[in-house]
Amino acid sequence: MNHSITLRGLDGSNPLAFLAALGTFRVLTFCGKYPDVRLSWEEMDGGWRPKLWFKDDSVAEDELVDLLHDYLSHSPQRELLEAIGPNLTISGGRLRVLSVEALDALFAGDAQPLGDRLSVCDFLAAFGCDAITTDGDQDSAMQDTAFRTMSGAGHQHFVSFMLELISSTDATHLHRSLFETWDYQDSGRGANMRWDPADDRRYALRWKNPSADPNMTMRGANRLGIEALPLFTTVPIGARLETVGFVQRRHEGVRWTWPIWSDPIDLDTCRSLLQSADLEPPMQDAEAGNQATWREILSRRGFKAVFQSQRITTGKFRNFTPSRAL
Repeated sequence: MNHSITLRGLDGSNPLAFLAALGTFRVLTFCGKYPDVRLSWEEMDGGWRPKLWFKDDSVAEDELVDLLHDYLSHSPQRELLEAIGPNLTISGGRLRVLSVEALDALFAGDAQPLGDRLSVCDFLAAFGCDAITTDGDQDSAMQDTAFRTMSGAGHQHFVSFMLELISSTDATHLHRSLFETWDYQDSGRGANMRWDPADDRRYALRWKNPSADPNMTMRGANRLGIEALPLFTTVPIGARLETVGFVQRRHEGVRWTWPIWSDPIDLDTCRSLLQSADLEPPMQDAEAGNQATWREILSRRGFKAVFQSQRITTGKFRNFTPSRAL
């Protein structure tokens, strides 16, 4: 890899920024122009910043943003999201119908590029599973991804917000999220996936009354974060649906753990690292020797840092807490 570009605006310790980095990486891999792109992380300006590597050509910031915007504007998953409806509350049977249609299109080789058809299938696998439903039958609602943060309460709709971001995010939003210090100057109304710890707007945590304080966000980061979801497949484990990277323990709640690495890797390797069982640390009361062994394993795997965020439920919404380094 001869050329690189650092996404200075993204800090890998922030859940939303990490998703935005992976979404950027995934789009560049699928868009056709840079199939050999690689991703690594470097310490810079007090955080871990994603670094994209290109084999033959140097890529300018504006060129990268234009390429991302062109791909995101036509959004191959738009039709799927419209078919799902405002939220991930469809039945297991309906999910199965959508999955069969997506697979038929994939194997039939219709007019869409292969990458676009694969993207639709990957999104379905990330959203949920038709075999795991709330009441155990195909007519009841499917269990869904651990990244789902809302389901219609307070006029906040998980899928509708994705469609709003697809329709309204422009190149300026992308550039500010990727290459500038986050200023939170974008309106979050209808376009905030609640993956940023700053989205936790509880009264006790804020200087102003949140009901009178406009909800502001980084629209570009939210849009790119959507593109990372297919890297976090949902998997049936017994009678429950689990999401890659998440674990739930009694008295500890739901936690998401993700790695930071230093060697440039391709998307398939990245997918493997996200699924690594080595990321889960020993129990808090584990012996010191077990902790040391775990750190040694992480070091051999090339991990430079591991972050963990707790997913919390506040009222009818979910949020992610600021991460802690493990």
